[in-house]
Amino acid sequence: MPQHEDQPHGFEERLGAVLRRTGDTFTTDDRRELVEGGLLRGRRRLVRRRLTVSGGVLALAAVGLGGVYGGSLLGPAGTAGTSSVAAPPVSNTATPASATAEKRPGGPIRVDEIAAVLKAHTPRGKWTFDGLGSPGEAAGGVFDDGKGKAAVSVSLSRASGAAARDMVTCPDKVVVPYDACTAQKLPNGARLMIFQGYEYPDKREETKTWRAVLLTKDGFLVDASEYNAAAQKGAPVSRTDPPFTPAQLKTLVTADAWRPLLARFPGAPGGGPGTPPPVEPSGTAVRDTLSGLIPRGLDVRAKGGGGEYGHVVVDDGKGASLVGVNVQPGSKDLIGELFSGPDVVTLPDGRKVRAAKRAGEKGGAGVVWWSVDTITPDGFRVVVSAFNSGAQHEAATRAEPALTIEQLKAVALSSKWRKVALG
Repeated sequence: MPQHEDQPHGFEERLGAVLRRTGDTFTTDDRRELVEGGLLRGRRRLVRRRLTVSGGVLALAAVGLGGVYGGSLLGPAGTAGTSSVAAPPVSNTATPASATAEKRPGGPIRVDEIAAVLKAHTPRGKWTFDGLGSPGEAAGGVFDDGKGKAAVSVSLSRASGAAARDMVTCPDKVVVPYDACTAQKLPNGARLMIFQGYEYPDKREETKTWRAVLLTKDGFLVDASEYNAAAQKGAPVSRTDPPFTPAQLKTLVTADAWRPLLARFPGAPGGGPGTPPPVEPSGTAVRDTLSGLIPRGLDVRAKGGGGEYGHVVVDDGKGASLVGVNVQPGSKDLIGELFSGPDVVTLPDGRKVRAAKRAGEKGGAGVVWWSVDTITPDGFRVVVSAFNSGAQHEAATRAEPALTIEQLKAVALSSKWRKVALG
């Protein structure tokens, strides 16, 4: 539920502002930065460094933890689609096609090349694609085998560090409810995750999301998503399940045919010079730091997270309470959009603080959501939230969250988060 629905700076308005700002940063001539940044964030997946929930950490976490477990960042033909995550800001100056071609032996990857591999490694059916002649590291279309239309997409990107491992790690069911998920290391050293869940985990009668993500030994991601509807969002369910089985998704993402395309990325062996993907905060460090900042008297029953996000479930004997945090360095451009208005307090050192109490948004009966959002003058943002339930999609276990607003504020303003960001 939006915060202060009748006032400016409500949740939807602030989230919309971030979406508009992020959209303004996208370029279309070279989507490498978009794909690499987006798929590794969330992130959170969304897909994620600059667009975690504007009012608190967990509103979009059910499709987050790196943006892996919800919808793809890219819609049909590799265009930017609706998602909970977004790429880091990139230059507004489009990269000339000639410059891109110089970086990549064989020229930039084209949408039709990805579409061809997708079609060749899935069961027979009718495909509809858009933008097949354009460059891009993702392709999406609609597949119809006569049993109902289904949106399907595949994206290619580079990956590194903890964020890459997060992409092929099954999510914590405390945050992301799902039907099935497997993660394994393959004989060739690659890691594979296959996820079967929902576009809206709190509304399981709606669109299903099935996904396979392969992390190769040399640091590339092949990410395939499918739905039981003709579009990721906004289309009615057209079939009981997405069209491809988990085994067929595995066959798709592990196909050798992706290797020639991945080899054309800048920085790949023989692929020309390139800048390595951005370094992610360690999910382990984030969640362990959060655990260490929990006030005495609260028993930490569980913890998890990934990338810049971490969570714990605590209990003081009065019921379980979910507490989460996002650590987002480099968010200076959000200060004017998210930290203005009468509910923002500016501390003597220049840090801005916004506290909020609102109803939960993920379907749990009686759930309330308390959050404290903070940012420094140089854009170091920490958002901490707490709920009166052990999971947002489950019914309330207590009247209020286990931490007060003042305790959340103390956690968010801790100096320890700077050390986490520095690795």
